[in-house]
Amino acid sequence: MAAWLLWLIGAGLLAVGEVLTLDLMLLMLAGGALGGMTVALLGGAAILQIVTFIVVSGLLLVLVRPIATKHLTNRTPLQLDGVDTLVGRTAKVTQHVDVTGGRIQLGADEWTARSQHGGETFAVGTTVRILQVEGATAVVGDALE
Repeated sequence: MAAWLLWLIGAGLLAVGEVLTLDLMLLMLAGGALGGMTVALLGGAAILQIVTFIVVSGLLLVLVRPIATKHLTNRTPLQLDGVDTLVGRTAKVTQHVDVTGGRIQLGADEWTARSQHGGETFAVGTTVRILQVEGATAVVGDALE
């Protein structure tokens, strides 16, 4: 089998491994393998192919990976999950809500709720905004729609 084809297969396997790990390490090694493949296509000796692989991989790891990692982590928004997805949504009051408790309807679910401040009360049918969730209780305030 031709040396360039072995380098290409190696680069492909490293790229597939990168998809599984997502740490940008194997992708840099795949770039080095493509460098080794290029030298093989130009008729370079096996030792030159290996040296090219090491040098290109090292340069990619030192110069490109930190920049790529920084861009990926800075541009990825925080993923909200669990009850954090409820914060900011509106709900209808189904049982009078004050600082001691009450009930709200959020979609098909009914939640226990309390107002954020001692003087706030919300009558049945009022639309409120969920400000935070403490355990199984939604802390609500004015919806200001």
